[in-house]
Amino acid sequence: MKIFLLTHQREINKKTNTGSLTANVLAEKTEVIVWQRTVPDPGLLETIKSGSIALLYPCDDSQLLSGACDYKNFIVIDGTWQEARKIYNKSPYLQALPSVKITPATPSKFNLRRNQKPGGLCTAECVIEIMRTVGYSELAAELQSSFDAFLVDPSRSLDEH
Repeated sequence: MKIFLLTHQREINKKTNTGSLTANVLAEKTEVIVWQRTVPDPGLLETIKSGSIALLYPCDDSQLLSGACDYKNFIVIDGTWQEARKIYNKSPYLQALPSVKITPATPSKFNLRRNQKPGGLCTAECVIEIMRTVGYSELAAELQSSFDAFLVDPSRSLDEH
């Protein structure tokens, strides 16, 4: 399984970016791809073409993610909700993918930015939910632990891995 973090350019250097934390903790299980509106990443397009990948994005036809899903890889858009909508709306290759959604057991703990979407999760929390749901509970627990430390001190948590 691999998580592809399709990251908005503005997120790359933000100290509060939980996508960076996720990539740091999960290492080879993640790949960070900086989204470019006019030039989709060729490696990501190749992975999409090979199948067995879904986009985590709540749209009208999204299916609830379950442990019995057929997807081995997931794309998670890493950005603010406004940036994520922009990436989705301007990327026809994402709109053509099967999409999944999650129903978190608990509300978001992410409190490092203002204007959070009610009921929304940050990137790390989304990946934790994916990992738990598809059977990677040890990795989910490791990321959860790092995320909890990140909430206390974002700069320290990135340096520990």
